[in-house]
Amino acid sequence: MTIGEFARVSHLSVRTLRRYHEAGLLAPATVDPDTGYRYYTADQVATAQVIRRFRALDLPVAEVAELVATTDVDERHALLAGHLRRLEDQLAATRDAVGALRRLLDPDRPPTPVVRRTEPERTVAAVVADVEGEQAETWYGRAMAEIDAAGVVASGPPGGLYDDALFTGGRGRAVVYVPTASPPTAGRVRPLTLPARELAVAVHLGPHHDIDVTYGELGAHLVAHAVGVDGPVQETYLVGPRDTDDPAGWRTEIGRPVFRTT
Repeated sequence: MTIGEFARVSHLSVRTLRRYHEAGLLAPATVDPDTGYRYYTADQVATAQVIRRFRALDLPVAEVAELVATTDVDERHALLAGHLRRLEDQLAATRDAVGALRRLLDPDRPPTPVVRRTEPERTVAAVVADVEGEQAETWYGRAMAEIDAAGVVASGPPGGLYDDALFTGGRGRAVVYVPTASPPTAGRVRPLTLPARELAVAVHLGPHHDIDVTYGELGAHLVAHAVGVDGPVQETYLVGPRDTDDPAGWRTEIGRPVFRTT
């Protein structure tokens, strides 16, 4: 079959078939050395349609080439499973973004309450480090696992202190802690005294994909009331993944140390 005939049979455009050839996805059965015309066989139709469906799923060209070339069923399934996981992650991220936009654009959305309180001096078991912002979430999980492994007996919910640079992709100081009357010294886990501070506090409800919205509301409140920020932000995980598998039940308290500017 000529490339035009093959295009009609496979429901792929001539231009697409040429791209597939150039990318090494689907080479013609023969190419006339004098004219450069491409010719295909009937048994290539199914392969062409498989490639089209993979590309419709945004499977990268290199992975499509691997799938088409491999005869190992397990390898093919592993490649497909990896791509499906990526698609599921992208879908989840899209849903999270849509949810955050609905929250932001809802004219009837009640404002997040902000309260002021004095945080007393506390003794905690903590892990402290300078962390890259992009690695902060992974670092938090490992640090909290070390505190758990040290056998800390908690006297309150866990929390963290974070430099603002960590939220903008920079490098900053991070402290993960669990309040306890008897903080141990084990590995990176050390006793730490948190000083008394004046905080402006807002509680974020639900999963963390739109926690930046609550951060924004807290920041806007502080600006509107001429209150300055002094020091790292404090997060307290009143209810989190350690307490429930349902993200809808999570409750994260965001506290900004403050002082009045006027």
